[in-house]
Amino acid sequence: MAEEAELEVEPSSTSRSEQQAPHFLRDIIFHGKFKLLRALNPEENVHCWHGLYFQDGQRRVDYVLTYTMKKPGGGRSSRQSMHLLAENAVARSLRRGPHSRGEHVQHHQAQNTGGSSHLPSSAAADVELGCVGETFSVHEDHKAFRREEFEGKLREMGLELEKDEDTKIPGVGFVKIHAPWNVLCREAEFMKLKMPTKKVYEMKHSSGVMDKISSLVSKALEPLHPHVEEHQPKNIKHLSHTFSREKQHLFDLSDKDCFFDSKTRGSIVFEILKRTKCKAKYSMGITSLLGNGVYSAAYPLHDGDINDSAEANDRKLLYEEWANYSVFYKYQPIGLVRKYFGEKIGLYFAWLGLYTQMLIPASLVGVIVFLYGCATVDDNIPSMEICHPRNNITMCPLCDRVCSYWKLSSACGTARASHLFDNPATVFFSIFMALWAAMFMEHWKRRQMRLNYEWDLTGFEDEEDHPRAEYEFRVMQKSMNKDQKSQHKMEKLTCQDRLPAYTTNLVMMLLMIGVTFAIVFGVILYRISTKAALHMSSKITRNNVQLTVKTTAAIINLVVILILDEVYGAVARWLTVLEVPKTDKSFEERLIFKTFILKFFNAFTPIIYIAFFRGRLVGRPGSYLYVFESYRMEECAHGGCLMELCIQLSITMLGKQLIQNNLFEIGVPKLKKLIRYIRSKQGAYKEEERQKKLQRYETDHFLEPFAGLTPEYMEMIIQFGFVTLFVASFPLAPLFALLNNIIEIRLDAKKFVTELRRPVAARAKDIGIWYNILRGVAKVAVIINAFVISFTSDFIPRMVYQYMYSPDGSMHGFVNHTLSYFNVSHFQEGKETMDPLYLGYRVEICRYKDYREPPWSATPYEISKEFWTVLAVRLAFVIVFQNVVMLMSDVVDWLIPDIPKDISVQMHKEKILLVDLFMKEEQGKVQILESKSFTGGKDNCSRSNNNNSTIAHQRSGLHANSTNSF
Repeated sequence: MAEEAELEVEPSSTSRSEQQAPHFLRDIIFHGKFKLLRALNPEENVHCWHGLYFQDGQRRVDYVLTYTMKKPGGGRSSRQSMHLLAENAVARSLRRGPHSRGEHVQHHQAQNTGGSSHLPSSAAADVELGCVGETFSVHEDHKAFRREEFEGKLREMGLELEKDEDTKIPGVGFVKIHAPWNVLCREAEFMKLKMPTKKVYEMKHSSGVMDKISSLVSKALEPLHPHVEEHQPKNIKHLSHTFSREKQHLFDLSDKDCFFDSKTRGSIVFEILKRTKCKAKYSMGITSLLGNGVYSAAYPLHDGDINDSAEANDRKLLYEEWANYSVFYKYQPIGLVRKYFGEKIGLYFAWLGLYTQMLIPASLVGVIVFLYGCATVDDNIPSMEICHPRNNITMCPLCDRVCSYWKLSSACGTARASHLFDNPATVFFSIFMALWAAMFMEHWKRRQMRLNYEWDLTGFEDEEDHPRAEYEFRVMQKSMNKDQKSQHKMEKLTCQDRLPAYTTNLVMMLLMIGVTFAIVFGVILYRISTKAALHMSSKITRNNVQLTVKTTAAIINLVVILILDEVYGAVARWLTVLEVPKTDKSFEERLIFKTFILKFFNAFTPIIYIAFFRGRLVGRPGSYLYVFESYRMEECAHGGCLMELCIQLSITMLGKQLIQNNLFEIGVPKLKKLIRYIRSKQGAYKEEERQKKLQRYETDHFLEPFAGLTPEYMEMIIQFGFVTLFVASFPLAPLFALLNNIIEIRLDAKKFVTELRRPVAARAKDIGIWYNILRGVAKVAVIINAFVISFTSDFIPRMVYQYMYSPDGSMHGFVNHTLSYFNVSHFQEGKETMDPLYLGYRVEICRYKDYREPPWSATPYEISKEFWTVLAVRLAFVIVFQNVVMLMSDVVDWLIPDIPKDISVQMHKEKILLVDLFMKEEQGKVQILESKSFTGGKDNCSRSNNNNSTIAHQRSGLHANSTNSF
């Protein structure tokens, strides 16, 4: 504080010429000397050095605005620069007249109270003041004027500002913002923030059997909890109430610096920045200024450094106990996450943690189902019949001309592998996963309600958000196009105004979905042509044709999905911008809906084709269906399409998780950070200059801006679709999702703590539209799994054969029952095989998988009655399965209450305590008033007695005087 002492003495030692100068010139000279004195002092405050506080080391930096600037040319001394600055200011004030000079004086007084104490900051804010040796362009001049105007408005709102242009990042200026106590109180009351009162109470838990079991389980799981110090015992809670300046006595204000934490202070300042408007044209708050390039970034600061061993802060604690792969087995410190990042981000990680926990039982059951398939593969009669060495069933060619006849026994490996995923246990697993999804949704509702209570969000309601800058701009344009008479009316955008945007949205969405279908069709043509080409090659290649084609096609689908995901995300944002939603919440919901629709079709269209369409539109030998009259529609292998579905599903799921979710999330932020560092021209500095420690706001400038939670939720929702929609064909999907999410939680945590700028804390009591999307996916999953079991797998044909057509009630003869006969002489001309003697003998009758009449019947090749029987049973199974599973899900929903009983009791108790607190407060006020009135009455009585005695004394004296006169 030696600098402040010197500065307090400095004004008294100024020369007479300086004292006679105009007031605003004295401010300029004073600020210049302050900067020179500060530069001469090598010792700086620790907090100031880290950049978390203003230069006085007392006022905390709550928010930072950055902007690009052109530094004035060097060569002049500080005194010469100040002299030129003063001359420019005098000339400008004389040109503007006395009224302008008065405004300029008020502006510099506002700068003094706001805390701006840097000469170059004024130079950058005003063209005439800051033009020292360099002329700014008209565009930069306009930006500087708008910055000056906006910052003046912020000072009028009570915020304190301090500029810093003498930074280690060339061409970047910083505006540090501090919200004083009175502004924090005012805005906390406006925002209806709930703050803890002095009143604390104990949360008593019941002593039932379940509670005792729960306490024993919690003690056993104690090593899994993070080592986060609690400020108070878990069973003690502060009674919270909406902050009010009139009721400040209810709150514990012993430490005003810590009453509003850094998260709350940042959100308060951001709220002021959003609603502060300028007189400049189209200036509608910080969002508009960022979009127009007036400011390049706006962000709150992180708390301290994670590598500083001498400093303890929440960020460092989060890095050690949360954003660290070595603690992957521990629970997340959700309370600390919420304290640092806000409720919205806290709810995301709480949801992700619960989802990951719920995947544990699903993974165990999926592994058991898979192991059951492995254990029973040798006892599976259909695969044994296919693999039997005496099996000499000759199958029809799989393609025209180049494909030859083949033995069914060559499909032995495919048949055995199909049984791993196509067995009776998969039906049970489908029902289990449907109930699991219902349990997960109900468990999350209870968890969400518990967090709302713990985070004092029980009475929170979403308020009307500020209109977006783009919306106000469109409204302004609309009002300017209206007649002068109607300009006084409140304008808004109607459906008619948005009709072109809605039409564009509909056309583009259909076009993008059509692109997805076209790419799937292209992959189909690739499989057909590649299969034909490989069959023309050597005999060694022919043995692996099916596997090669399936795998390469799945990889092509994966690459296309990854590329289109990025394209569709950009298209969805562009379409949402065209609609011009009014608020940020509406913008986010519309963007989420469009992005989900496009990415859902992108990820699942190839899988849906394999599951429900492939092998259904083939025709029969002698009458195949062709595409472009040359490409024959592809068939499923004899084991069914379920194996191919499993390959496609596993490659797509694992590829998206490994490449898109993990590598992209790790590599892209680091690459952007490196590019931003290179662009800052840090390499041009000397080595010792680079080694100097950057300020906190300079370090955060190199971090990646926070882009919202939509990408994080979206990848988890798509994964939830993989886990639930086709789980009947891939029971290991929950296991792979669990392994991915264990890494994903720590990866996201590390990204939020170290790679991203600190997000503005946002309040939220739920996860919003994502919950409705989850419910929709869970409902659709029941329907899709019913169709997968019924139509894709051989479960229904096996059951029909065993109970209706088998002579001994076993599965013996099932393979022969599902194969039809074809006379090879009935092939179309030019479609028969080129190598009819490939098997060493001439084939007259070949077999194909279908339910059709044999060529020697009265109606050759017509659909047989077995086909209609199987179809009827399949449809009946779909209806029964859907109704039963959805009924069971509704029962689960009804049995599990949304609000835990203990939370309901505590909420009721809190209401009673709050009423008691206010009743005591009112009684205290009444007693104070009564005591004041009672004291006032006594004083009046004593005064009246004194007055009466005085009057009586005067009268007696007067009587005596009159007597003496007589």
